[in-house]
Amino acid sequence: MAKRHAENISIGDALKEFIGANRLEKGLDKVNAKEAWDSVMGTAISKYTTDIKLDRDTLYVQLSSSVLREELSYGKEKIIKLLNEEMGKELIKKLVLR
Repeated sequence: MAKRHAENISIGDALKEFIGANRLEKGLDKVNAKEAWDSVMGTAISKYTTDIKLDRDTLYVQLSSSVLREELSYGKEKIIKLLNEEMGKELIKKLVLR
């Protein structure tokens, strides 16, 4: 059972506490990584993205265009930096384009 607080807390704080107590961070990080990819890369690149998977500190992105994959491979470090900034934490350390 969750413990009750005598004082009033915000819903945001209650959700953070719930997520931490039930160890849901990894699942939310996976969802946030997909949303960050779409947000940072835009709709043009998202159209060619077929699958995104976050495994530990590596983001695997499957693309349907080999030309786009080659172009994005030149800017991996910048993409990683932009994705981490979008998510608000240093979550991705390596990017694998497939």
